[in-house]
Amino acid sequence: MGPSTRPVTAVAHRGDPYRVRENTLASLRSAFARGADAAEIDVRLTEDGVPVLLHDDSLKRLWRVDRPLARVPLDRLRALTGPEGVPTLAEALDAVGDRRVMIDLPGATERSVRAVVGTVHECGAADRVYYCSSAAAMLLVRAADPGAEIALTWTTLAPPRPVLLAAVAPRWLNYRFGLVGRALTDRVHRDGMLVSAWTADTRRTMRRLIADGVDSITTNRVDALSAVLKGNRT
Repeated sequence: MGPSTRPVTAVAHRGDPYRVRENTLASLRSAFARGADAAEIDVRLTEDGVPVLLHDDSLKRLWRVDRPLARVPLDRLRALTGPEGVPTLAEALDAVGDRRVMIDLPGATERSVRAVVGTVHECGAADRVYYCSSAAAMLLVRAADPGAEIALTWTTLAPPRPVLLAAVAPRWLNYRFGLVGRALTDRVHRDGMLVSAWTADTRRTMRRLIADGVDSITTNRVDALSAVLKGNRT
């Protein structure tokens, strides 16, 4: 079979992290300016239960503050990272307007998932937000929001069990790019789901994934992916 004629969604991984610090408003704006169709963000809770954008459980790597986020309230977080620092989820949803957002939920708990889903609905963003993470986290999302769009992250070539698919009801299966091939995408499509691949940063890998029929590619280099997709359409 030849390359898929399906449109491929360009998802910016944590914004535009090779140019601007990841998971910040500036990084999200840069990603959309460079051609992203959607942005993947990581969301965790502050000590006082506010959903904010941060992948790690600590501020150390990105902000050089050796403090776990779970022990930092929002007002202290503002002081530690500055006015252009770690944004709240509500601020991020407002900043990107009507753009699509994929929310990853590292360290998900029932409390954190309910806070995140609640914020999404309070912001009127449920129709443009979808969620990705492990089966355990996605089961929590499904319990919190029966109508949520889910991209179930899957780390093996063996398909998810039917009972899990029935419980999570994902629209997407989300795979590490090295696992993806034409046989896998064909199988997932036959099962009525879409295929998302992460995190592909070379043009060669992007072209291979497109040829293999993926529906979405998550990348740290959204400008490169946008150029590949544009060339693929011409």
